[in-house]
Amino acid sequence: MESAAEYAKRRKALNELVLSQADLPMKRFFALDHDVYDEGALPKKAKELMGLVASTVLRCNDCICYHLIEAVECGATNEEVIEALGIALVVGGSITIPHLRYAMAFLDTIERVGEAPSAGHKRS
Repeated sequence: MESAAEYAKRRKALNELVLSQADLPMKRFFALDHDVYDEGALPKKAKELMGLVASTVLRCNDCICYHLIEAVECGATNEEVIEALGIALVVGGSITIPHLRYAMAFLDTIERVGEAPSAGHKRS
């Protein structure tokens, strides 16, 4: 599994590639996708956790990685992430279990300010 830093680097490069060739509707969709997660009536952290739930239910590991990184950067604790993943499991059913495993493993690759990744998911 790639680290969060490797994932972020790869995602940035691929987004630049897509946007360098994108037409206006595609650029607009990318902008909408970015803007919908900004602070609003709902805090960004809540939106990123909702994105994590949707990504898990839709079984998109790439999106799971993105929303995990963003949620952690917004201050989401392990407990909040685990509760969100629990909602995803209830909504998505047992088919989401491999993606829950993936999410938990990827969570350990995310560096938090002043804290190294932990193998035991004890971060808060």
